[in-house]
Order: sequence, then structure tokens, then C-alpha cells
Amino acid sequence: MDTNILLENGTNELEVLEFKIGARSYGINVAKVREIIPYQAVTPVPHSHPSIEGIFMPRGEMITAIDLRSCLQMGESEQKGLFIITNFNALNLAFHVDAVQGIHRVSWADIMKPSSTVAHSEDGVSTGIIKKDDKLIIILDFEKIVADINPEVSLKVQEVEALAGRSRIDVPILIAEDSALLNRLIVQSLEMAGYTNLTHTENGQQAWDLICKWKEEGTLKTNVACVITDIEMPQMDGHRLTRLIKSDEKTKDLVVVIFSSMINDDLRRKGEQLGADAQLTKPEIGRLVAAVDALLGVGK
Repeated sequence: MDTNILLENGTNELEVLEFKIGARSYGINVAKVREIIPYQAVTPVPHSHPSIEGIFMPRGEMITAIDLRSCLQMGESEQKGLFIITNFNALNLAFHVDAVQGIHRVSWADIMKPSSTVAHSEDGVSTGIIKKDDKLIIILDFEKIVADINPEVSLKVQEVEALAGRSRIDVPILIAEDSALLNRLIVQSLEMAGYTNLTHTENGQQAWDLICKWKEEGTLKTNVACVITDIEMPQMDGHRLTRLIKSDEKTKDLVVVIFSSMINDDLRRKGEQLGADAQLTKPEIGRLVAAVDALLGVGK
């Protein structure tokens, strides 16, 4: 999907596609959207999850259609509306919505974290809220929605089970990940692989504040050697965090690994231009541990 709006690297901005389900407004990062097409008939899949409408083949490519209204426990959609076809976690999926309102260019700093009334820890499906004019747009956690339908697409922690029992690795690692579930799974996987000196934060701003604090205290090398960051996060995204780290003389030698569901060709080029040392696509946690091992010289 080409919006004809080019976002500069590391500016902490994103484009949000606003769509409707009933009277409610929701949002998705445009970087995840391939195209928007009118609803078309799908073929039901026997014994599938209740939120899976079926499969269809636009231009010869088989895509699974998901009823977003059902995922949000708002009933079932009628056979009309639109499909938002997405790509993330190396999956092509179509989400059935009622209507599309348009695209908004916003700063991650303006995205509010959902309160406990909207999203409770690992159970929530909202990653942020945008106030636009007189309405609220809820940005949905599509990775969590898909993982709830099929847990096998979440982080495959078993990929690192073979590393259990390795010697203790005291190299300090800082993690920036806004999803409570993924944050926990990343920490769990690294600990299983022997990494014990871990600090985890909820977004890039928290991570950068810690880095600045350690820099001022003169304890930077003691507290962080490697940063693992998501891209999509309220307050400050991973690209902005990478840019700040790599453009600062005192922090530019920190290893930065981007671990995101959105590593497509365009975003990979952005990450390279910003100086990321590695970029990996969720949910391949085994490759993440292997990349961290290689960049930190573990096992050599």
C-alpha cells in the first residue's frame, strides 16, 4: 500500500490507518498494510477458530480472512465491508472491517498507553490510544489477536530450550518491548539461554531515559552492552531509539538488535541506515538469541 507519504528515518512518527467496526474507531500501523479491498466471499475452513471466516485467493494467493468484529467480541460481521490485507510476522492475513476512514500521521509521543480499563497486562488487545479531534482511535495489537487465534505464531520459546544449562552470561542487555506478553517471553528465552543481566522496559523512551541516566552516572558499560528493541511502541519507537543511540558518541558502540513483526524490505533499509546491528522478524526467538550470541561474541 503506497500512501505517498514518506516518513524520515528515526523521526518517531508513524501513519495510522483508521477503520470502523460499528460506531467505534480503531487503528493499524500503515506499515503493516498491503492493500484494502472490498469484501469478497470466502471458503469456510472446517474446525477452524470461530474468528476465522475462511480463506480466499485474490490474484492466486491464498489468504486467511479474520473477522475482527468477532475477535473484539462484538458479534459477527455481515458479508459486506472491506478486507484490510496485512503483512506482519511473515504472515499475510485479511482483517474484515466495516469501513476505512483515512490515514493519520502522528507521533509516537502523542499515543497514550491504554489504562487498565482498556487493556489489562497480557490480556489486552490495545497497544495505544490516539485522540483525534473529538474521538478516540484505539490502536489494536494485531500480533496478540493472531496469537490468541493460533498460539503457534507467537514466540517459539522451545527454539531455545536446547540452550538451557549454558553457563551464566553476565553481559548486560536492555530490552524495549511494549507488549507485556512478548516482553516476558523475550526475557524468559534469554534467561533460558544463560543471559541473567537483563533490564526490560515498556518503550523506547523508558529505555533511552535509562541509557541517559547511566551515561550521566558513568555506569553505561556496566549496565548495557546490547539493546533489543521492538519498532512499534508508544512514546518512542525503536527506530527513533536506534537513531539516538547510534548518533551519540558515548553510546554508538552499543549493539542494537531490532526484533519486530514488521521487518519488510523498506523497514529493513531504514534500520540499516540508522545503524542497527541486526534486524530479525518475530516470532523467531531462536534466531534472536543466535544473533545476540554472535554480536556479543558469546561462545567464541
